[in-house]
Amino acid sequence: MPLEQAFLDDSPYAPEGMLLDDIVEVDKAKSVVVAAMTVHEDMPITRTQRVHPVRHPRHLSGGLMVHLTGILGLAHAYYVLGLRHQQGWIGYGARIHHARFHALAKPGAKLLLKVAATHVRPGNTKVLGRYSFEFKEGDTLVYEGDQTALWTRVEG
Repeated sequence: MPLEQAFLDDSPYAPEGMLLDDIVEVDKAKSVVVAAMTVHEDMPITRTQRVHPVRHPRHLSGGLMVHLTGILGLAHAYYVLGLRHQQGWIGYGARIHHARFHALAKPGAKLLLKVAATHVRPGNTKVLGRYSFEFKEGDTLVYEGDQTALWTRVEG
């Protein structure tokens, strides 16, 4: 399904900062969200790379992949946990336990980005979540990670 306007409106990022093309799957029972995105040459960081055809081809940067883990966390909070930014909820990454970059994703690459909550400890004003991430281009694993985020509800 394409990104819903309600999801975009609820995000603490402008739509161009979301970088996703659409949401492919939401499985509340498995606590999973899968999104799709296309790598473009004009993406932040990517457009400023000094390209060499062999040593440094244009690609989706590792820093942008870490940003995408946060965007997937927002999608998981919205679609699976029901946390709404407009109701005072905000999440921040607390720890990257593991991050591994397996392959370059070059412009034109179609990626599937998967986030799965491996542990969620809910509360009235705080939710602690641990997440696994897997970014793939077809059968090629591009990135995998394991992170913890803390969601807090702030009044005002």
